[in-house]
Amino acid sequence: MTTALIGFGILLLLCFFGLRVGFATLFVGLVGFALQRGLSPALSMTGQQIMDDAMSYNLSVIPLFILMGVFIYRADLSRDLYTAAYSGLGRFRGGLALSTVVACAGFSAVSGSSVATAATMTRVAMEPMRKYRYHDSLSSGTIAAGGTLGIMIPPSVPLVIYGIVAEQDIGKLFIAGVLPGILLVALFMGAVAVVVRLNPEAGPAGEPLDPEVARRAQRSVWPVLALFLLVLGGIYGKIFTPTEASGIGAVGAAAIAFMRGHLRSIGEWRDALVEATRTTATLFIVIFGALVFAQFINLSGLPYDLVDIVDDFELTGTQIVLFVMFIAVLMGMIFESIGILLLLVPVFLPSLFAAGVDMIWFGILVVLVTELGLITPPIGMNVFVVRSVMPDIKLGHIFKGVVAFIVADVIALVLVFGLPDIATLLPKFME
Repeated sequence: MTTALIGFGILLLLCFFGLRVGFATLFVGLVGFALQRGLSPALSMTGQQIMDDAMSYNLSVIPLFILMGVFIYRADLSRDLYTAAYSGLGRFRGGLALSTVVACAGFSAVSGSSVATAATMTRVAMEPMRKYRYHDSLSSGTIAAGGTLGIMIPPSVPLVIYGIVAEQDIGKLFIAGVLPGILLVALFMGAVAVVVRLNPEAGPAGEPLDPEVARRAQRSVWPVLALFLLVLGGIYGKIFTPTEASGIGAVGAAAIAFMRGHLRSIGEWRDALVEATRTTATLFIVIFGALVFAQFINLSGLPYDLVDIVDDFELTGTQIVLFVMFIAVLMGMIFESIGILLLLVPVFLPSLFAAGVDMIWFGILVVLVTELGLITPPIGMNVFVVRSVMPDIKLGHIFKGVVAFIVADVIALVLVFGLPDIATLLPKFME
């Protein structure tokens, strides 16, 4: 156990000094393995691990869903999603912020990326909210928090990563994320309502849309809804696997973009494919590094030492889950969501299995915790994404704006923890 803890300490130090998580985990994993087994076995293990993962059929779902998100982004649907939501909610106090939450949920449902959602909706929603004199804290906080829906509402890359690491059915995880995703949307809308109730000037009501503009926007989002239902419904009905669904989703997204006048030149296709490739490569570096690090951790015996500790102290499954969630919250201050899942889950997996914990339920819980890390200091990745698009907004204002949504996230976490059926009800119907 001591060797593993030293490895974690060095990893934290490297990340603190700015080394990317993927390279830090790869370096510590390789060196740690080499010190215990020798350089040649360590190099052989690293090469074999990367080769096996690169050829994994399950991992192919990630680049395909990323490609689907890139195509949807380039279809320029975000503004129509926002306008369609505004047509129903804009007339209420805080209506523009409510519309932003709904639009973020819609964009997340077909992009699967929290960062892309936050960046896109900042460009779309900040201008109208400033037009109606919304407080910057509410506007930016709503966008940063709304962007986090991208890692819960399927298709979700973190849920795919968790499914691979924990050897769980990715289709069931996607379906398990539906009700918690809806719960989060409702709680975020409730958070907006509370903020504008306490301070009406923070989010005035907007003006009614021209009926023709509203109808046109509402018609334009039907293809997105149809694509989401096709992908998720196909998985739920076991018509096709998650990997097949990702391919169908990518083709469907490309078709939507083409029908909207995009992806009609070689240059547009090249740019979209390059963007998807870069995103995939960045993510895979993190995955490869973390899996090499996991080999070092397994060699050190830490996961099985934890099983012995659980047996010695007679800890229940609930107590183990609470402890893991606490560690995940702390890690969320340093690592991004993918890094947390890849570093934390393999370590505690034997203990969780031994305690009989429902791993679908646990997966939703741990993704909820990592979602919280996207808007909490000091990292708060989505906060910095919003700031990068709107540099005139102070970081303090954005962090102030996300407080209500952090409370909403905590409420969601408590509800899913206390009422596991929120996460496990729909997957049960797939059995």
